[in-house]
Amino acid sequence: MPNLDPRPPPRKGDGGRTGRHRAADWAHASDGDGFGPVSGRAVIVGCGVFGVAAAIALRGRGWDVVLLDQGEAPHPKATSNDLNRVIRADYGKDDFYVDLGLEAIAGWERWNETWPEPVYHPDGFLVLSKDGLEPGTFEGDSYRKLVERGVPVRVLEPAGVRARFPVWTPDQYAVAYFNPRAGWAEADRALTRLIEEARDLGADVRGAAAVAGLLETGGGVTGVELRDSGRVEGDVTLVAAGPWTPRLLPWLDDVMWPSGQPILYLRPERPDDYRAPRFSPWAADLANTGWYGISGLRDGRVKVAHHGEGARVDPGSDGLVVDEETERVFRRFLRANLPGLASAEVAGSRMCVYCDTWDGDFWIDHDPERPGLVVATGGSGHGFKFAPVLGPIIADVVERRENRWAHRFAWRARSGRRTEHARSLARPGEP
Repeated sequence: MPNLDPRPPPRKGDGGRTGRHRAADWAHASDGDGFGPVSGRAVIVGCGVFGVAAAIALRGRGWDVVLLDQGEAPHPKATSNDLNRVIRADYGKDDFYVDLGLEAIAGWERWNETWPEPVYHPDGFLVLSKDGLEPGTFEGDSYRKLVERGVPVRVLEPAGVRARFPVWTPDQYAVAYFNPRAGWAEADRALTRLIEEARDLGADVRGAAAVAGLLETGGGVTGVELRDSGRVEGDVTLVAAGPWTPRLLPWLDDVMWPSGQPILYLRPERPDDYRAPRFSPWAADLANTGWYGISGLRDGRVKVAHHGEGARVDPGSDGLVVDEETERVFRRFLRANLPGLASAEVAGSRMCVYCDTWDGDFWIDHDPERPGLVVATGGSGHGFKFAPVLGPIIADVVERRENRWAHRFAWRARSGRRTEHARSLARPGEP
């Protein structure tokens, strides 16, 4: 029978690290506590960024890993499997996420150097504010925190925005800043690459392996029951199922839930106007309005999206597209801000389904009531950018090592409703 709560043995030599793949360069980035890797088997449910990052890190430490997904890997409806995502460390006054974000950006830069093709594009981040850069505002606090860390952020008046980014009509904003230590990632390509690395490291990646429930033996969780037939057993079961997590673990549905956020992909008549250096990822009074977007893709499509309260949705639904009324709200915003996109053809739409937690922090910890079960999820709409640092954090939690980041993601009781500092609790079109 699997060991339900393995305690790592004392470290010896190099801890059994194989060093046979470059993914292991960050798989071992741990604070450590004097203990080495556990010899065991991890069953990971979910091939999104939390699950695959954990798989790479644990394989790099000598674990046997089985990585399961209910559909193809990556799953087309996974939160992580989008065309592109903003990569930023702009987090208002929250020092924790500012520092973690800068560490993640360094990881994206390293991946660009070692992967066959870069997937991170350091086009910068334009942040516009109607309230100026006053203390207590998301924009003002973000600006100061970045400057304190040596990021060469540039303040732009509306005329400066128009000169550098001509497609903008910025007169309604008091000021903006441009953060050059930011950009965007091709999320779908990055996730596919990470799954390939997990396989290369020896992880057993299985698509079309829908999980029906947990396998519980002797008072603990010892694996999963598959929906079609069979079971997969392990020393640790790690549920990283994103917005499907509260369905699989219903005792968590009060502290996390799936929420849909609208995204439009537009095809402008002049696509080069929406590529760097004439355009960049942007946020328009983000913490108040929720509006943001990303530079044009290779095929010319431009993403415009909303980072707000969202609507409760079924993550597996086939109808998760932007409705006509929401599209009208998008176009009204674009007419006032990016008029060249206001009449652009819609080249696609979707509802990006977050796994929201009640406070906007991730959820990475052992279940205190179920030995052998670890949960790693709750990206809350801002988890993907941390892909380069998530693996070591999750692996340290699994192995019960000390980690300077993990305390923020520990098991916790609900207390009200909060979000990360960039997020608005408005719906599209609300003030």
